[in-house]
Parts: sequence; C-alpha cells; structure tokens
Amino acid sequence: MTQHNRQVAAVTAALLVVVSLYSAVLGPNGWLWLGWTVLLLACVALFAVRG
Repeated sequence: MTQHNRQVAAVTAALLVVVSLYSAVLGPNGWLWLGWTVLLLACVALFAVRG
C-alpha cells in the first residue's frame, strides 16, 4: 500500500509542475482550470486512499 501512495504522490507532484509551467508559459485559460481540477482530484484521491 505504501508503494501505491508514493506513486499517487509522484503523479500529483508531476501534475502540479506541469500545470504551473503551463500557466507560466502560456497564460491562464480554460485548460489551466481543467489542469487544476485534475490536480485537486488527484490530491483528494491520495488522501482518500491513505485514510
């Protein structure tokens, strides 16, 4: 189970980096909000699995 949590945490961190770079390079738009929503859902899933 610990390995799964690390994988989810790594995916969440990667999504944070990707969305942050996207917003810095291209500016905010609808895709940026979609990216943040996916990131938020990944974080919720991480804590749901851990709990």
